[in-house]
Amino acid sequence: MDRPLDELARGQALEDFAPAGEAGLIEGRVDGGASERTAFPLPRGDGLDKHTRVLLLKEEQAVARKYLADPAKMRVYTVVTLSCFALWLAFFPLTMLDIVPIWPCFIAATVFAAVGYVPSHEAMHHNIGRPGTKYHFWNELVGEVATIILIFPFSMARLMHMHHHYHCNHPENDPDYTDGASNWFTAWIKTWLNRQPGADGSIHHYKRVLERIGTPAARKALRDTMILQLGSMSFMFALCWSGYAFEAAFLFWLPRHIGLSYIRYWLSWAPHHPRDGLGRYTNTRVFRTWVGHYLSLGMQYHIVHHLYPGIPNHATKYAYHEMKPILEKRGVDCSAL
Repeated sequence: MDRPLDELARGQALEDFAPAGEAGLIEGRVDGGASERTAFPLPRGDGLDKHTRVLLLKEEQAVARKYLADPAKMRVYTVVTLSCFALWLAFFPLTMLDIVPIWPCFIAATVFAAVGYVPSHEAMHHNIGRPGTKYHFWNELVGEVATIILIFPFSMARLMHMHHHYHCNHPENDPDYTDGASNWFTAWIKTWLNRQPGADGSIHHYKRVLERIGTPAARKALRDTMILQLGSMSFMFALCWSGYAFEAAFLFWLPRHIGLSYIRYWLSWAPHHPRDGLGRYTNTRVFRTWVGHYLSLGMQYHIVHHLYPGIPNHATKYAYHEMKPILEKRGVDCSAL
């Protein structure tokens, strides 16, 4: 495990260091040159012989290839992200000059904060643009910009997310394990409590994980976090000192906290509860929610993302339904959807 952890700490993509096994993780191009890389070994003791397992895996990969991210089509993520960021910045002078009421801007800022993690998440997996291609610059730019409103630097977000993928649901090594809760109500409350000073969760826990890793990439992520936090707090303090406390609160501080709670609940707690599965097909769950596909940010089908991170979030629903018969044969409980 030393080599994978070391490479993970340097910020390399999960598929570049995952151990070899029967399982395949497809996160390649869709231009006919899609790369197939190995990921997590398929769990033993599932009642299937090796021949059946290999056949199911090939069928699973054939479906996954259809939905892999095409950077040319992913440009919409870049356009939307940069447009929303520019609009959010414009909210400050527009409301301070009484050109636009603050309340609709507050609602929009909250939506930007809650949904902004999605394009950043795609960038973490290089789905917007792979290294060495003309789209890579935009991939990294989207990743950096999308989570500024969350005061969550891309360097930390990517490193911790890769750590989560490799150690999903491990009590000690999964950075998101602290989001675990017995029910949905407690989970919502915990999203707030985990951000309080001294709490063992969220960004506080991430910082401790980075300190434990101790590599140059981890130190850079800590430095980026400090700079972004100090810069954001200084900006909000300056607004308050200048008589614009409402703008600071309703365009930045409150949207950030609401967005973080939304993200921690839907992207961390909901798809992994009760966090008792460690295998490739058991570390996430398929579930139904009354808020639907879009408001849950597509997390009902999160198993597809953990199997194939190269499939963008907006396509996981369609990939899941085509892959469902295969997943059921693998023992996945698909009864909810």
